[in-house]
Amino acid sequence: MSKVPGWLGRVGDGLTRVGARLDERRAEAEADADPLIAHGSHAVPADAAAGLEHVPAPPDYAPAVAARPDPVAAVPWGMRVAAEAGWRLLVLAGTLWVLMKIISSVQLVVLAFVAALLVTAMLQPTVARLRRVGLPRGLATAVTAVLGFVIMGLVGWFVVWQVMENIDNLSDRLRDGIEELKRWLLNSPFHVTEDQINDIAKNLSDAVGTNTEEITSAGLQGVTVMVEFLTGILLAMFSTLFLLYDGKRIWEWSLKLVPAQARPGVAGAGPRAWRTLTAYVRGTVIVAMIDAIFIGLGLFFLDVPMAVPLAVFIFLGAFIPLVGAVMSGALAIVVSLVTQGPFTALMVMAVVLAVQQIEGHVLQPFILGRAVRVHPLAVVLSVAAGGLVAGIGGAVVAVPLVAVTNTVVGYLRAHSNEAALRAAPQPHGATAVAVAPTPAPAERAADRAAEPE
Repeated sequence: MSKVPGWLGRVGDGLTRVGARLDERRAEAEADADPLIAHGSHAVPADAAAGLEHVPAPPDYAPAVAARPDPVAAVPWGMRVAAEAGWRLLVLAGTLWVLMKIISSVQLVVLAFVAALLVTAMLQPTVARLRRVGLPRGLATAVTAVLGFVIMGLVGWFVVWQVMENIDNLSDRLRDGIEELKRWLLNSPFHVTEDQINDIAKNLSDAVGTNTEEITSAGLQGVTVMVEFLTGILLAMFSTLFLLYDGKRIWEWSLKLVPAQARPGVAGAGPRAWRTLTAYVRGTVIVAMIDAIFIGLGLFFLDVPMAVPLAVFIFLGAFIPLVGAVMSGALAIVVSLVTQGPFTALMVMAVVLAVQQIEGHVLQPFILGRAVRVHPLAVVLSVAAGGLVAGIGGAVVAVPLVAVTNTVVGYLRAHSNEAALRAAPQPHGATAVAVAPTPAPAERAADRAAEPE
């Protein structure tokens, strides 16, 4: 019995050593998993934990050092929103700038294709009528294109012929008008002397003589512009032929370039945009013809020279909203002032203002309708921007581009709202059906059956 206590002591010592080894292995495993070992209220590396046993814990009255916040959390929410919107606007502005650079580098091709679209929108209803009569597509396209180009060519030839026929008479009347203006200045209360008038004429003559090289270079540049103009006409003619003959296939091929998710919306917006463009072109042609006829008749009865060419200029100026009508009307007034005197010029001004008021308040709302109605501020800004970017051609295509864009954006907005409503979960249960904005299909059928005939 004396050996039992010793044996029990040795067993206890062995168990103690085993427990100590297990504690050491557990500590080593935790150190391998996390290199930082909690020491008091601070985290320290595992290899330095043994040497920090003599460091006392910080006192309770020591100030707590706050951790530095995340930089994203430190920026105010409004500034983050502004930055997100800002860089997206920069990307859009850069994309638009690159697009405008590309368009300006191929400006002739772009303007020719846009002109072909406008001419196609004007001629395409004729092709449709001829096909309904029974003509094949190729023959209907050829007949429409030939007749359209011949009519436009005859109009241009007639304008040039009238100008050449009346240019001598206009020059004589212009000299008479200048002499009359000179006599009026001499007898006016402004005390203008004949020597001052002669000095002004001499200065103008000297300016023309000293700038002969610039005038010559301008003439050469005019030749270049004429060559580019003829090239653009040929491109527009070929594009018009292909658009009239194969416009539907061209549109279907263009749809394949659109991503599949956006294709249904673009496919629905395209025909609506084309109807808007067709309505705009046909309405503008009708309004321009009415303006040209009535103002031309007024010029003819007032015995203003070149009444027919001025009427054609008024017709062409109507394709530039607001600005074109003002410029063509001002040209007619100036010609009447120089050739017929102030009274005739006042009468021409009255005729022009009356016709333009009827156009703005009666003809355009009735003929163009609400489908292509654009706010006057948008018209002015678009015409100014188009003129700065691409000259007269840009001013002509600016308003139809804005009208088509307005139609496309409105349709895409409605299409996205309809798609969102389709994807929304339908109401379930009696309470949900009772508060639904529209009755259930069965209820609508029952209500229609109960209505008296």
